[in-house]
Amino acid sequence: MPVATGALLVALGVLPGAWLRFRVVNHLEPMLPRKHWGTFGVNMAACFALGLLVAMQQSCGGAGQRTLLLMGTGFLGGFSTFSSFVAELYVVLCQCHWAEAVLLASGSVLGGLLAMQLGLFIGGLP
Repeated sequence: MPVATGALLVALGVLPGAWLRFRVVNHLEPMLPRKHWGTFGVNMAACFALGLLVAMQQSCGGAGQRTLLLMGTGFLGGFSTFSSFVAELYVVLCQCHWAEAVLLASGSVLGGLLAMQLGLFIGGLP
């Protein structure tokens, strides 16, 4: 596949993914004690969906490269956000909410791994 085609697929996926993240986080914000828990939820959903997408791509013998670029790198890359996670974690640390910072950091890494593994498992990979 030409590089320009791959770049276009990623670009087409990023915009709706980022828009959806913005909408979901802002929708959840009034229901949660702090905004960073909305980002946490979005990132967990993205990890699960990426695991499912990778499993589906693997079961197709790797035939879904375009789908992986559009949905995995593009849409889910725009939907999830590491930079917002780090910025929000920084704010929690600056407020000296140590226990919440540890929970947010460890929960994001371990929860993300578990969510991805669940997606892989549901998608048919061990």
